[in-house]
Amino acid sequence: MAKRILITDDALFMRVTLKNILSSNGYEVVGEAENGAQAVKMYSELKPDLVTMDITMPEMDGLEALKQIRAADANAKVVMCTAMGQKNMVVEAIQSGAKDFIVKPFQPDRVLEAVGKLLAA
Repeated sequence: MAKRILITDDALFMRVTLKNILSSNGYEVVGEAENGAQAVKMYSELKPDLVTMDITMPEMDGLEALKQIRAADANAKVVMCTAMGQKNMVVEAIQSGAKDFIVKPFQPDRVLEAVGKLLAA
């Protein structure tokens, strides 16, 4: 069975890009959230195997959503998505339980490496 992934990003273009990379490599994208609040709600409903989480979003940012998802499910696998120059936020995300991070613009090889490594574990 294909591994199920929830994509979280406020930019439609970024969600589409990630979805194309993941879908074309055998992953099932079970949902797309536009902000952290949606991601937290969708995580509890969809129970994905992994979440990609943008850090900077309206309503609820990725760091807060990460903390809420990890509070609800200590085994949640979350990969943070960051723009260049957000090093402090990446450090905080890793300390808050994120398993890895990928940098925008997305490089398909790096996305698949991060996702594949976590879902193989």
